[in-house]
Amino acid sequence: MAIAPQMVTANRLSDGAVVYYTEAKSWSENFVDGAVWPDKDSADGALVASEDAVKARLVVGPYLFDVAVTEAGLKPIGARERIRADHKPTFEPDQGSWTGPIAE
Repeated sequence: MAIAPQMVTANRLSDGAVVYYTEAKSWSENFVDGAVWPDKDSADGALVASEDAVKARLVVGPYLFDVAVTEAGLKPIGARERIRADHKPTFEPDQGSWTGPIAE
């Protein structure tokens, strides 16, 4: 069974930003800069290589996720990864919050 192409993502330790592992073995906040690993061996190798950044305390929690190659470009397959790639909140701050201050 073939696997979907994959990318490596993590969070930058200094500010928590979502970052993507590039072919240059660096990290980018831009989804489109992330390297695509077409098979299990290359994806697993990239994940192992990304651990150097964990040891250097640059990122935390790197993992692989599936992407689709479309005519419009790369697209994250899962909902979580679409949200992370968009860099948008999952709620509308202007709509109020149950965690807001309680009026006196």
